[in-house]
Amino acid sequence: MGETTHDAVILGGGLAGLCLALQLRDAFPELDIVVLERRAHPLPEAAHKVGESTVEIGAHYLAHTLGLREHLESAHIRKFGFRFFFSDGRSDLEDVTELGVRKVLPTPSYQIDRGIFENFLGDEARRRGIDFRDGVRVTGFTLGKQGDAHQVRVADDGGGERTLTARWLLDASGRAGMIRRKLDLTRNNGHHANAVWFRLDDRLAIDGWCDDAEWQGRCTPPERWRSTNHLCGPGYWTWLIPLASGAHSVGIVADAAMHPIESMNTFERAQAWLATHQPALAREVAQRQDKLLDFAFFRDYSYGCARMFSADRWSLTGEAGAFLDPFYSPGTDFIAITNTYITELIRHDRAGEPVAPYARLYERLFGSFYESTLALYRHQYPLLGNAEVMPIKVIWDYAYYWGVLCQLVFQQRLTDAALFAELADELDAARALNERMQAFFGHWHAQSQARNPRAMLDQGELAWFAAMNATLHDALDDAGVRQRLRENVALLQSLAATIVERGAMDGGSALSDPMIDVLAATGRTTLFAEAAGVTRTSGHGDSARVTRARAI
Repeated sequence: MGETTHDAVILGGGLAGLCLALQLRDAFPELDIVVLERRAHPLPEAAHKVGESTVEIGAHYLAHTLGLREHLESAHIRKFGFRFFFSDGRSDLEDVTELGVRKVLPTPSYQIDRGIFENFLGDEARRRGIDFRDGVRVTGFTLGKQGDAHQVRVADDGGGERTLTARWLLDASGRAGMIRRKLDLTRNNGHHANAVWFRLDDRLAIDGWCDDAEWQGRCTPPERWRSTNHLCGPGYWTWLIPLASGAHSVGIVADAAMHPIESMNTFERAQAWLATHQPALAREVAQRQDKLLDFAFFRDYSYGCARMFSADRWSLTGEAGAFLDPFYSPGTDFIAITNTYITELIRHDRAGEPVAPYARLYERLFGSFYESTLALYRHQYPLLGNAEVMPIKVIWDYAYYWGVLCQLVFQQRLTDAALFAELADELDAARALNERMQAFFGHWHAQSQARNPRAMLDQGELAWFAAMNATLHDALDDAGVRQRLRENVALLQSLAATIVERGAMDGGSALSDPMIDVLAATGRTTLFAEAAGVTRTSGHGDSARVTRARAI
């Protein structure tokens, strides 16, 4: 049995592990990195893994932080944003409410074929001098204590065994969660949902599902199929994600209590479930069932983790740590965040600085980001089919995401302790307001008439909303970052007041009364001047953006 010593050993060579290796190589060209992956490369295209849709943080991380933009543009699909149809039990998509942009917003995101992408990442890791070993099994590991090195035992397909000694042990083993399970770190986060998915070796061109001329002409170009299409109903949503290989990914994600996994945990049961809830999709799937590539399901897929970063020089990333929900596709976002924190911990270690205080800081920050994002999902699935409330919630959720977390990532402020200290009150206020708004959406749903008219609701027509997306890549100095965050918190406060009053018009004062104390604290209880107006407080100087736009 041979033994070798390395700076960093990464358990798992999937998306999280290979991206971490590339980020570490860029930060520390001399670092000795080994990546251990159980699956042998090359991986199959299309039928490989879920997590195919990226949003702004994940796309920015892959394209700019890791320098992979050329590959994303040439080998994958530029996404036409999120799109929602409130079509439970209906096949006439043209006659239900559709939420989505008519034209692509400026900041790009991508639909990623995970087989193509991870094959590329493996090749790129080797091109950059990373020791990427595929087709090997980790048979065990020992975590070092009080500064000792870690030991990893590995067996290859030929039966050979070896031990790797590592200063840093980084777990990217996915749901296997090797360190998380060894240390019993998994936590119940209170969000209970299940998912099933499959890939079909054919394009599901949703644009051709009806021949209504007005519906056909809503989008420019008429390529809804490039969106992450959500067909929504009470307690569930289904996804349609196109892959560059020509296949299409289909998933059903549902509240565990409202739609038991036993009703959809085989392809035949999923087909029957779709026939009841999304007949248009069921029809298209039935026509292609001979092109089925795979089928899988996860029960109770969401979980938290008690610790992500340790002063003993181990860390977790991706699904090896915590997982939220596939709605809004935050998986790659949180890979970007954890990988950045791991890179900074190693930077401090290599500089001879103590790791413990930074590990504690990054743990708190990650936990805050995780919990504030979890609030978007936990207890929210019952209202997914509400065509009156859900579009407003989507606008709020996007504004909160673009306005706060995206700013911290795009402006490279995830580790800026001084910024978090200075803006603690504003950021805490935004987090608390988001939690109150998520509860408000639930109350509104209970009171709502849930009208579902034939309509195209285009978020891009909200000038302030489009501007938030368009300015994500702005290069800001320290003062500019602080001003942008403060402006965005003010925008969220104004938007909250607008939404609450709009909800009161639908559900009565019983909706607005519980929010009065929250909104009064912001000084924004009377902003709703007209039924169709969204008002924001403008900032000062050149950075002030659009102050009024037509509401959806």
